[in-house]
Amino acid sequence: MNLLKKFAADESGATAIEYGLIAALISVAIIAAVGILGGGLRETFEDINSQLGFS
Repeated sequence: MNLLKKFAADESGATAIEYGLIAALISVAIIAAVGILGGGLRETFEDINSQLGFS
């Protein structure tokens, strides 16, 4: 019975899941930011290359 009480009070698994969810949300935010900014950055470098005559 004592083992069952300890198991019910143990929150380490829930904490690990919460940290995993936070890490996943941060990853999604980073991927979205790179996707949004990546296209504009590529266009900027392409403009610079064309002005310098490299392409």
